[in-house]
Amino acid sequence: MRSLFASFLLAIAPLAPALAEDQVTSFALENGLEVVVIEDHRAPVVTQMVWYRAGSADEPPGASGVAHFLEHLLFKGTETMEPGEFSATVARNGGSDNAFTSYDYTAYYQRIAADRLELMMRMESDRMVNLQLGEGDIATERDVIIEERNQRVENNPSALFREQKNAVQYLNHRYGVPIIGWQHEMHDLGLEDTLAYYRTFYAPNNAILVVAGDVTPEDVRQLAETYYGPIPANPDLPERVRPQEPRQMAERRMTFRDDRVAQPYVSRSYIAPERDSGAQEEAAALTLLAEILGGGSTSVLTQKLQFDSRIAVQTGVYYSGLSLDDTTFSLVVVPAAGVTLDQAEAAMDDVLTTFLETGIDADQLERIKMQVRASEIYARDDAGGLANRYGRALAQGLNIADVQAWPEILQNTTEDDIMAAARKVFDRNTSVTGWLMAPEVTQ
Repeated sequence: MRSLFASFLLAIAPLAPALAEDQVTSFALENGLEVVVIEDHRAPVVTQMVWYRAGSADEPPGASGVAHFLEHLLFKGTETMEPGEFSATVARNGGSDNAFTSYDYTAYYQRIAADRLELMMRMESDRMVNLQLGEGDIATERDVIIEERNQRVENNPSALFREQKNAVQYLNHRYGVPIIGWQHEMHDLGLEDTLAYYRTFYAPNNAILVVAGDVTPEDVRQLAETYYGPIPANPDLPERVRPQEPRQMAERRMTFRDDRVAQPYVSRSYIAPERDSGAQEEAAALTLLAEILGGGSTSVLTQKLQFDSRIAVQTGVYYSGLSLDDTTFSLVVVPAAGVTLDQAEAAMDDVLTTFLETGIDADQLERIKMQVRASEIYARDDAGGLANRYGRALAQGLNIADVQAWPEILQNTTEDDIMAAARKVFDRNTSVTGWLMAPEVTQ
């Protein structure tokens, strides 16, 4: 195994400098639109993405789900396009398109032949400012998102559990409100709520245009100035301020019971810091910590709970530092048959306690770092993936330099850095422990 690993190191070492070789150019239009161009001339294909720095955490109280609702409605008509014409035009030209909403952003994208980029810019810039909605559009699409919630959340006890647990985790921040919206508030979403959100946040000075693929910065600039440039900025764009979390001082626990639960499990999440511009080191340590504890068959939880003690049939550790405000670091243990949730949680705690006492296996950390470096290198083969990486980071407060520095920051993270981050994040006073289980059987 050591010889194979050494061969892998030698094979990938010549590729390491490629991590800093993304051909990225950025500039801003006079109306405040930020433009990022990622060149990749290996195939005559281009991805256009427009990211708005507004997501569900920017919604006004009482209108949860309006960001996601507007995402759906943007595929309705404009002054120049009929409802559904946008996606039909993309498909007719051999491309694909979609959109997605998160807490901190809403994004729209098309992947298409490079010579169709001008058409995509014309249509995308049109719906940035010329969306036409009526009460009929609202009623029809509101039924669609309510049914989406029924399918994805109401019919899934695990999704309901995660939603309830997330609401317990955040005492004050909007991250505790589901992106799709609370069911009772979704029923009340109307034209006024939707247009208010659209007119506030869908403006060039609140957007990032990312174009990746077989393009040049000069061509993108010319097209962007032609189609996006005339759109006026919103002079009343509010400062991006959300309600922040108070100091969390008490461990919280919850039990969610549902007749449909076939496999119970225990989950615990802790409040954790996000990646901040110019200060990504702690997030890098937590990213590697998640891999060490739960990243695959050689991870600590998997080895101790699945292979050694047979306590669990599945384990997982999850952390994503890409967040505008504090995020979470989470662990999940699915117990084996005959093991109670209490036993599974105790075993998980024993593993964490031992890990904090004994520290990190140096060979494991070396392997993880090399796997991370390899994934960063291979990701450069996907221009659309690169567009997503840069757009997501910029929409959540980072800049291009932060994105490009991230791989090296990961490589320079030490065992001491990771252990310090672990001791800080595993604070039970900031944690929520949840049990998902079927109702107790009464005799």
